[in-house]
Order: sequence, then structure tokens, then C-alpha cells
Amino acid sequence: MTASAPNMIDVLPAIDIRGGRCVRLVQGDYERETVFDDDPTAPAQRWIDEGAEMLHVIDLDGAREGRAANAEFVEQIAALGTALQVGGGIRTLDTVRRYLDAGVARIIIGTAAVTDRDFLRRAVEICGPSLTVSVDARGGLVALNGWTEESELPAAALIAQLEDFGVRRFIYTDIASDGMLGGHDETEFARVAGMAHSPVIAAGGIAHAMQIRRLAANGAAGVVLGRALYDGRLSLSDAFAAAEAGMRERTC
Repeated sequence: MTASAPNMIDVLPAIDIRGGRCVRLVQGDYERETVFDDDPTAPAQRWIDEGAEMLHVIDLDGAREGRAANAEFVEQIAALGTALQVGGGIRTLDTVRRYLDAGVARIIIGTAAVTDRDFLRRAVEICGPSLTVSVDARGGLVALNGWTEESELPAAALIAQLEDFGVRRFIYTDIASDGMLGGHDETEFARVAGMAHSPVIAAGGIAHAMQIRRLAANGAAGVVLGRALYDGRLSLSDAFAAAEAGMRERTC
């Protein structure tokens, strides 16, 4: 069973890179970091071996600094041959092209989608439907610059704006739940995803198979899985099975 089987949602193991290492943060707090591997290609290969057909790779240094700080490690993971969606510090067209040239399947833009609409337009032109915007929210309000700055912009309103710019895929991250293993805010996700006309992937705090099943049943286009996989609380095979079960419920 794989993440891209018919009628399946994307099941995306996360590879978060900081200082060249695979880490996980708690609620996006750079002071609350757990290092899982000194070589980010090692967990990437592990998830590939366990059946992942796409990985969610984030340059955490890049997200905070506004540049592609760990691009060489992203390229090393891309060289493993599995599809990637990559974000963190992608704020220039040169970075977009560099990642596309490396074989990255989806480019994720976060802060720049809010602060630089001209860049967003050009990125949509270059990437087409593979351009993905990460809508990271706390209490329903968008957070920027690696989650270090809060705004007054509601997540649902941002998605509606960006759809008008041609964005056709989103990731909704529940920052309050991220890394906490307490469960994604499924009610807020359902509200936001229900207002969108494009696929929305759920991220943040997803720790159990039943949560994946409910998110899939309620319209999630995918789930990003982090600490629960690394801690062994959730296996990738169980995640695939839960996603398939949720899709069956969705279509019933």
C-alpha cells in the first residue's frame, strides 16, 4: 500500500532541517528542538523504504532567515529519487528554479505569499498547479516568518485571496498543535478546508491513525506526519491504512 494509490490522500512524512540536521520543533519554537538525525537523508531513506512516495521537506533555517539556508541538503534528499514538496525560505525565483531543477515536485511558499504578491504571481506562472502555499495559523490567524510573527489575517480569508491568484493547493498547519501529539484541530481544519475550492493538506499535531482517518473522511487532500512517526507512536503502514479507510468513508 502506498501514499499515491488510487483514491488515496497524500501521506507525507516530514523532514525538517535545521543546521543540516533532521529535527522537530514544538509549536514552531526554535528553542524547543529535538534532533532526530544528524543526516537528514537517513530518515528520508527510511520513509521511502517504508513506502512513502512523497516527502514533506522544510528548511527551518530558511523559514526564519528568508533564504534557502539548507538547499544542499534538500538537493541530497531529492537525489534519492522520491517526490518532494519543499518549503522554507523560498522567496526568490532563483530558489524556485533551483529546486525545480533538482527535481522537486511541489514548491511551498509561506510568508512570501502574503508579503510579496508579485513574486507569488511569477511563482504560479513557473510552477503551475504544483505551487503550494503553506497557511500556518494559530487560533485561526496566519503566522509568518517561520511562525515567529503573528498577523491579524484569518487563514480562510488568505486562502480565498490566493485562489484568486491561481494557487491550487494549500497546506494548513495548526501551529498550536504542531509537535504536541495532542491532535490536529479538526474542527478548524474542516471549516477552512470546506471554504476552499482547492485541495488542502492538514499538518500539525497528527499523532494517531484515527485522526488521519477522520481528516481523510472530512476532505483532507493529505496529512503531514512528524513527531508521531519519529517517536514510534504511529507507523507509516498504519497511516496508509487509516487514510484509505477515511477515503472509503468519504466516498460512501
